[in-house]
Amino acid sequence: MQFITDCEGPISKNDNALELATNFLPEGEKFFTQLSRYDDFLALTGREGYKAGDTLRLVLPFLKAYGTTDKKIVEYSKKNILLMPGAKETLRFVQERMPSFIVSTSYQPYIQALCEVVEFPPENVYCTELNIDKYNISKEEIEKLKEFSKQILAYPLIEVSEINNLSPQTKKTIDRLEEIFWKEIVSMESGKMLKEVNPVGGREKVNAIKDSLKKCNNSPQDAMYVGDSITDREALSFIRENKGLAVSFNGNRYAIEKAEVVCISENTSPISVLADAFSQGGKGKVMELIENWKEKLPLLEVVSGNNRERLISLSEKFRKSVRGEAGSLG
Repeated sequence: MQFITDCEGPISKNDNALELATNFLPEGEKFFTQLSRYDDFLALTGREGYKAGDTLRLVLPFLKAYGTTDKKIVEYSKKNILLMPGAKETLRFVQERMPSFIVSTSYQPYIQALCEVVEFPPENVYCTELNIDKYNISKEEIEKLKEFSKQILAYPLIEVSEINNLSPQTKKTIDRLEEIFWKEIVSMESGKMLKEVNPVGGREKVNAIKDSLKKCNNSPQDAMYVGDSITDREALSFIRENKGLAVSFNGNRYAIEKAEVVCISENTSPISVLADAFSQGGKGKVMELIENWKEKLPLLEVVSGNNRERLISLSEKFRKSVRGEAGSLG
């Protein structure tokens, strides 16, 4: 048996990329939210070569243009780690019972800082490698990127609910973002970041899971995976389809649609409980535990067609109360 978890959500309250944008970019929170919704659109519509979580490469040219460096990212990340209550204890508890891994879309400097805080072995982590200092962009390009930033902020936020029936305004916003990223920036020096940085989201999380299973000589049915967002959809689906344990922890719609078990909690203790049962008796032991679970909060429930929408509503509401703006992103 082995345990695999996403980082932001199940372990920490952070959305490190959002926080970096908010700290280093003008109107950074709004700017990152727009890119995140564009990311959702591209991922959900199946853009070739694109995967959920690639927001982390879209934002990089702008962070670079506004003077962000690797050192600044490391320093900011170290000072702003917000753990979920009980996360350090849960990770220690689970590691005593089975091999444990973190598979995260987050930038490596943030994950490195978090591993130091929670005393988790960095060799058991998969995350997004980053070296922003190696890209040298001209003053002219910096000014052009700043102008693009202003243009992106001027457009209304994309409404993800319209993905299958775009309004004229949303279509206009998306069309301009298409031009900015895939015609303009991609041909610039900073566009190399769009090609070379490979966020660990979507199918890359599945690849990381497969690699961790190989290290432990396990199969997917031996794995418990915990996720919470659109970047975890493919990982949750892979584990569930292969008879492992796929858990949404304070997840949004995207995660719950692919998970088998929903957990809603203000702390990580239910993850410890589930992991303990899984290490002792696999998925069957977990299902037995959930069947006898009486607590309303923390909530543990198996997802079905009858309760999915109720669980999505409960989990998304709770998620926002726990994580603030980060909880409203895909």
